[in-house]
Amino acid sequence: MNKFYKRFLILIVLVLVISGTVIYTTVDINTLKNLTQFKTWSIALAILAVSLGLFFDGSRLMHLVKISDEKITLYQAVQVVFGNYFLALLTPGATGGAVAQLMFLRHAGVPTGKAAVLVIVRTLLSILFLVLCMPFIFMHDAGIVPGISNDTLMAITLTAFVVIIAIVVGARRGYLDYLVIRIARHAKKERRCKIIAFYRDTKSAIALLAASPKAMLLVFAESGLNLLCIYAIVPCLLLGLGVTDADWYSVMGRMIFLNMLLYFTPTPGGSGIAEGGFVLLFSDTVPAGTVGIVAVCWRLIAEYIPFLIGLYYTLTVFGRDFLNRQLR
Repeated sequence: MNKFYKRFLILIVLVLVISGTVIYTTVDINTLKNLTQFKTWSIALAILAVSLGLFFDGSRLMHLVKISDEKITLYQAVQVVFGNYFLALLTPGATGGAVAQLMFLRHAGVPTGKAAVLVIVRTLLSILFLVLCMPFIFMHDAGIVPGISNDTLMAITLTAFVVIIAIVVGARRGYLDYLVIRIARHAKKERRCKIIAFYRDTKSAIALLAASPKAMLLVFAESGLNLLCIYAIVPCLLLGLGVTDADWYSVMGRMIFLNMLLYFTPTPGGSGIAEGGFVLLFSDTVPAGTVGIVAVCWRLIAEYIPFLIGLYYTLTVFGRDFLNRQLR
């Protein structure tokens, strides 16, 4: 069995085990009663929400490419977006998502250097949007994480924001050049080249952000809309279960908080941590006995369906040989 099929089989087994475990451990006597009241139109609403999110994701990519003086078609942008979902779920820490974006952008005619910069900018803007949302979440939702005060979480968020700004300013003005060179000197040759290349691409990404502030503001807004639409899947599913009196501000806030954590998880696409975190954060909001089912439905619509579409585009454009090389 080649590397691709092995990794694909492991992912399927992992998803089935995690989904089954989450549902099994959260089912109770109220499950069947609550599910019989479920409205199927909410699935269509959830799919519409994720479709809008994917549209904004593709739109921001096209605007970013235009800012870099390159051009791609809408169809090519769609391939980049879905390819990201595909390899992100097949690799630890979703690292393959960046590789997929880079390869599809190169296939669309964007030079490698610019493609790497665009991938970094996309990630930076998404993380920046989530970080900026955190203070508003913590001020509204007390006790979002059991055992950790919101004051502590607020301090961590503000520290992270200051560090991000310091890194941006330091890289932009060259203050970090000496530090990065010193770190690279103490690394092995192969890792040294990767450190220098990543730092160079990051500096170029920051320069791109600063070069067109008005155009980048539009891209930032599209980044926020992309994320909010995808997170809106959960409110759509809750409405289908008859939940109408929830604090929707808190629901969206907890989705933002959870997805912020998923950027730093070591598992492929956040598998396991996403479902477990959802159960922890939404046990009191979702009707009794259905939190696990909603968690699995959320992952199915938000991640696994786009993953399958990404699989199709990746195999169509690059073939299985490409996947075997990338998954070594």
